[in-house]
Amino acid sequence: MCGIAGIIQSGPVSDISKMSNTLQSMTNAIAHRGPDGEGYWINEAAKVGFGHRRLSIIDLSDAAAQPMHYLDRYTIIYNGELYNYIEIRATLQQKGYSFRTQSDTEVILAAYDCWKEKCLDEFDGMFAFALLDEKEQLLFAARDRFGEKPFYYFKNDEQFLFASEMKALWAAGVIKEKNNTFLLYYLCDGQMMNPHNPSETFYENIFSLSTASYLKYDLNKNKFTIDRWWDLDKESSINISEKKATEKIYHLLSTSVKRRLRSDVEVGNSLSGGIDSSTILSLIYQQSNKPKTFSAIFPGFEKDESVFIKEVLSQYPSTSFTITPSADDLSNDLEKFLYYHDQPVQSASVYLQYKIYALAKQHGIKVILDGQGADEILGGYTKYLHWYLQELVAKGKFKLAGAERKLLQSNYPFLQWGWKNKVAAFTPYLTANQLQKKVFRSIGNQPDIDPDFSYHSFSKEYVYKPPVSKLNDILYYDAIQNTLPELLRYADRNSMAHGVEVRLPFLNHKLVQFIFSLPSSFKINNGFTKWIVRKTMEPYLSPAIIWRKDKIGYEPPQQQWMQQNSVREQIQEARRKLVNAEILKQTVLNKPVVAKAAHEADNYDWRYLCAASML
Repeated sequence: MCGIAGIIQSGPVSDISKMSNTLQSMTNAIAHRGPDGEGYWINEAAKVGFGHRRLSIIDLSDAAAQPMHYLDRYTIIYNGELYNYIEIRATLQQKGYSFRTQSDTEVILAAYDCWKEKCLDEFDGMFAFALLDEKEQLLFAARDRFGEKPFYYFKNDEQFLFASEMKALWAAGVIKEKNNTFLLYYLCDGQMMNPHNPSETFYENIFSLSTASYLKYDLNKNKFTIDRWWDLDKESSINISEKKATEKIYHLLSTSVKRRLRSDVEVGNSLSGGIDSSTILSLIYQQSNKPKTFSAIFPGFEKDESVFIKEVLSQYPSTSFTITPSADDLSNDLEKFLYYHDQPVQSASVYLQYKIYALAKQHGIKVILDGQGADEILGGYTKYLHWYLQELVAKGKFKLAGAERKLLQSNYPFLQWGWKNKVAAFTPYLTANQLQKKVFRSIGNQPDIDPDFSYHSFSKEYVYKPPVSKLNDILYYDAIQNTLPELLRYADRNSMAHGVEVRLPFLNHKLVQFIFSLPSSFKINNGFTKWIVRKTMEPYLSPAIIWRKDKIGYEPPQQQWMQQNSVREQIQEARRKLVNAEILKQTVLNKPVVAKAAHEADNYDWRYLCAASML
């Protein structure tokens, strides 16, 4: 896990020292991503420059430092981990390749020489890398399947710049100019992606290489192309018994955890007390490891999960560390926390994750396993209950839908289900259109936005709601196009802010594809979400954990925090800044702060707090 930065000069280089200084400025801006070392390289033609900040995890020797060269032809800078590098290296050795290090970086180089862009199909990992082929005068850059690792770029007539974080591009002289349409949709609806163009970012002229995509830059023509190299198949289906499915999931999850424990430094575990993190701890234990665990607790708060954390630890005793952030902590950390993110965040839950990774760092942990991704692939959020019932109705399973609704409402009494949902089941495209119109109305009805700002920034292109005829449709949208990519961005920035690497066992692509191929009833069944994982782990976790009905997931007392003077004063100052920028109306300054819970709708004052820091 590291930070990368690069420059390609489109024209002749007049000052190599300037190029070198720019590279150093770029890597200095992301030094937090790699506190263990730094490296720079400029090719003989002085057209390509690479910079790297190293977080040493696999092969701690100097031989594994980057930029790394191979066969007097290739040079790479790489951020991430290739979890199956041992298996790929063995395959390549059988083909005649030799290796001078024990690193996964060198495996990528050899794999590219062997298979070119098809090497990506072999990788089980998280990665963003740039590889220069001097012979072909080609830069090849790629990003992992789910977008766990970032890759941002900027291009003008003089140069092509890329880096792990946008702040490195600003350090190279790229002008920091906010994307007003992004800002409008964030303030009104909390949205942080353009669904029709996922390469767009919160800033003009800075783009993100899309997930599961690769970029080829022709140095001779000074042009690049981008292609997608992988996609999740949401239409595939298999006929399998529940018993066989649980056996397969156990095998895939165990293998995923085993590979993600590969490290030359100590590995810890983030533990919330929910099913996902508890599953990971159980599987780590079954592989004869007893990791340190890191948790957040809030005694007295209605969504405190300490009782569940204690339950898991009573079954799998570990050295456990907890933290209880306060409103004052948020107030004191806010500027620094948002600096690491470069963009606004959805809620204080993101800050809570930031503090947990800081806790891991304080106790000497550089790698931590986490449960992110499970909800989006297994239907873990309660919003998926509606879509599952609608699928049953659309398939004509009315009696089953009625019985399942009663079971679901016994576990989730707030579930509302009526005639509108039944109509939606038969009109997925009309329903998607109505949901899009609802977002448009939210823009028009936002009470604080300056009308001129709204008028000049509004764009229908930034809204997309998928037509959903089955549960997999909405799961695909959230896992690939919407929710998960944003959560992975948070996890990357939060962990790398502290020089900590986060690994996510639920995002092994074979596991994800297998889960998507299962019937929807294996995901939501008998009144429970994530049914098949509950059944898989039933022999290994206590009923109090396996059959939990509430879904929390590290939610802090954001509403209470926003009522504290220190945070309210910051919100008011943020409002003032947005008014001066002619984004909000003057009248907002006379309104009381509206404190909301982390996942509550219309969380405007939290958004003002974040957005103002980006101006």
